[in-house]
Amino acid sequence: MEIWHKIQAYLRQKEKIVLLTVVENKGSSPGRQGFKMIVTESGKRFGSIGGGATEHKLAKRAEEMLKNGITAPELHEMVHRTDTEMHKSGMICSGENKIILYPLSYEVHYDNINEIAGHATIKQEITVKISTSEFRSRSGATIPGQYEYKNGVYKEVIGYKHIVCIVGGGHVGLALSEQMKMLGYYVKIYDNRPELDTLKANKFADEKHIVNYDEIEKYIPEGQNIYTVIASFSHINDKKVLSKLINKNFAYLGMMGSKNKVAEVFDMLKKEGVPESLIKKVSAPIGVPIKSETPQEIAVSIAAEIINVRNTHK
Repeated sequence: MEIWHKIQAYLRQKEKIVLLTVVENKGSSPGRQGFKMIVTESGKRFGSIGGGATEHKLAKRAEEMLKNGITAPELHEMVHRTDTEMHKSGMICSGENKIILYPLSYEVHYDNINEIAGHATIKQEITVKISTSEFRSRSGATIPGQYEYKNGVYKEVIGYKHIVCIVGGGHVGLALSEQMKMLGYYVKIYDNRPELDTLKANKFADEKHIVNYDEIEKYIPEGQNIYTVIASFSHINDKKVLSKLINKNFAYLGMMGSKNKVAEVFDMLKKEGVPESLIKKVSAPIGVPIKSETPQEIAVSIAAEIINVRNTHK
C-alpha cells in the first residue's frame, strides 16, 4: 500500500514518475505478479520488481523515458533463460515476466492516484486497471481475486485482504498471530475463553472474538482469501470446530495435532458420515515438517504452509 502514498507524494510535488508493475509472471522469475517500483524524475527509486538484471535494465529504461519526455506506456517481456534470443533478460532463473512501465504526471493522473491512495489508507477495496492504453480505477472489487491479467489488461484490487482465521487463542494462536501479521495478513482470532491470558496479551490480531464453538461456522467467512487454522486446547474442541467448518470453501483449512490425534479426529468424522473427499482437503497435522516444538517454531511451519498455498494457487 505504501507505494501508492509515495506516488501521491511525488505527484503532489509536480514530479513526474514512471510506475513499473509486474503484470504477469510464469515459472521461476524474480518478480511476482503485483510487484511494483517507481522511478522519479529526480532519480529516486522506491519499491522493487524483483531485483537483479531485469530491475536494473527496466529502471534504466524508466530513467530514459523521463529524460526524453516519453509519455506512452510500454510493455516489456523478460525471458530469464539462455536458450532464447527473444526478450532475453540476462538472468537464468528460467521464468518469464511481463512488466508495464507507465509514466505518471500530476496534471493527468493525480486525481486518480489520490483516490487510490485514499482507499489504501482506509483499507477499502478499489480496482486499478493498467494497460499500455489506460490507467484508471474503480471503487470496489471488479475481479474475483487480487490480480488478473487478460488480453493485455492488468487489474489489481487495492485493499484486498488475505485473512487468517485462527481458532484457539493460546500460545500457538498468539505466536501465529504475530507471524502472520508480520507477513501482511489480516488476522482474526477466535476462542471460547474470555479470561484467557494469551488472548488478552495478543496485540497482533486485527480482530479478537469470544465465540461458542457450537456456532463457529457463523463467524468465519468463506472465500479463496481465507486461511483457517484450528488450534484449540483440546481434540474434542478441534473435532467440533472441524466438523462445523469442513464443508466451507476456504483457500486453506488446517488443524494442529499429533498424527495420532489427527487420525482419531478424522476417524470420528468418518463415523459421523463426513466424506473422505472433504477430509482430504484438511491439512493435518498442520504445517511443514521442520520438527517444530515451540509455539514460535510451530507458527513458522504453519505460516510456511499457508504461503505455499497462497503462492501456488493464486
